[in-house]
Amino acid sequence: MLCSMSETEVLFSVLRRSADANAVATLERLVREAPDRALNRINVLDFATRHGLGEELTIAAFLHATRIGLFELSWNVLCPGCGGVLDAAATLKSVRQDTYYCAFCAAGYEPTLDEIVEVTFTISPRVRHIAAHDPASLPMWEYLRQIFLSSGVDLPEEGIEDLYEGLTLDSVELPPGEKAVLSLQLPAEFVIVFEPVTHSAHFIDVKGEPTRGRQHVSIVYNRVRPPTGTEVLRPGPLRLSLENRTDTRVLPGVWVADDKLHEVTGRRKPFMTAKRLLSNQVFRDLYRTDTLDVDQRLKITSLTFLFTDLKGSTDLYERVGDLDAFNLVRSHFRVLLDIVAAEAGAVVKTIGDAVMATFPTPGRAVGAALRMREAMRELNAAHRRQDLLLKIGIHEGPCLAVLLNDRQDYFGQTVNVASRVHGMADATAIIATGPVVEDAQAARLLECRGVQPAPHSVALRGVTREIMVYEIR
Repeated sequence: MLCSMSETEVLFSVLRRSADANAVATLERLVREAPDRALNRINVLDFATRHGLGEELTIAAFLHATRIGLFELSWNVLCPGCGGVLDAAATLKSVRQDTYYCAFCAAGYEPTLDEIVEVTFTISPRVRHIAAHDPASLPMWEYLRQIFLSSGVDLPEEGIEDLYEGLTLDSVELPPGEKAVLSLQLPAEFVIVFEPVTHSAHFIDVKGEPTRGRQHVSIVYNRVRPPTGTEVLRPGPLRLSLENRTDTRVLPGVWVADDKLHEVTGRRKPFMTAKRLLSNQVFRDLYRTDTLDVDQRLKITSLTFLFTDLKGSTDLYERVGDLDAFNLVRSHFRVLLDIVAAEAGAVVKTIGDAVMATFPTPGRAVGAALRMREAMRELNAAHRRQDLLLKIGIHEGPCLAVLLNDRQDYFGQTVNVASRVHGMADATAIIATGPVVEDAQAARLLECRGVQPAPHSVALRGVTREIMVYEIR
């Protein structure tokens, strides 16, 4: 149910002032016309693709819409095996465990921000109430789709019940305090009794000669210790006794872990990772101090850093005077910030006339660097002088997302190397490391421009081994 029409209209009127008009119009239709499930844990990249919108404009629209109260942000820790959501919260500050355990896959995972943590959007209940706001009201299969599974699992829009019933031997909705008995015929397959609300699993390895004798398994669900375990049974009849001692309903299902199950859970589509959002300029502008706690250190396995600096800026102030130099430097900053945002990056900080920016991929960073160099040429041509000489360095690798000086920042050797590489650059060549120029997207971009990076082996301060760097002229 929508909130009052006038309140919704006011919120969208505010949104139109800060977000792309086409994206806002599409969001407005979504809120008014879409079925409930389309408004829960929205995969913003998939949404952009299906509606023919640009990803960056769509992300920006959802972020602005969230800031004014139309949507709510969710940070979901995922199992990369089955695509299940292991934990979900309104803030990244809640991601604090060293390892998150998936009972269904019987495996633990470190919450890396570019692989394990997704970001989704759900309509605010004060704008429109949907069934997922009360997960206990969802039918079993919709609970799996909307609450348990990641937005990156590619499920069909229709026929979800038939799909899952083809993967299970039986299932039951068990209210608090209730018991149930399921009579099953076990196939000669590995079977998982999985319950998504308490996230618990009981494994049955079915093998050996078939039996006609009835076998028995009992499982009790409680909040103290979710039931886990493995036992070996023979193909044949099973009496499965289930008891719910929790204060909410549970949804146990008996899953056959065969190729069909793996094929369904393996269907994936792109989703917005925490890394992608942290490297988004609109997000950094809107949530600059609300992302991490000061004691958090979250791993990113791959992030690309780009550093820039104006060569001879001190001489520039001496040569043209403080006011003209200040205006030139400010113009250069505006151009760089626009290019960074256009290439899906974000400026982490500026120091003097230097910029530190991040990008989700090396290709994006190389694209930004080439555009920056051309933009400086155009600025210089407009002023009929060569005052703005830009040094650019790029490196890619693992790092930690941290909070420094009340702002989200990055720490690690990758950052150090990127800074050192930038220090080697001059105004005639962009300097990039091997991981950058070897990236497929970056290599295609350079090839299309007819650029052949020139390699050099160099020693960098603070790095034990020499590394290969490339001049991009």
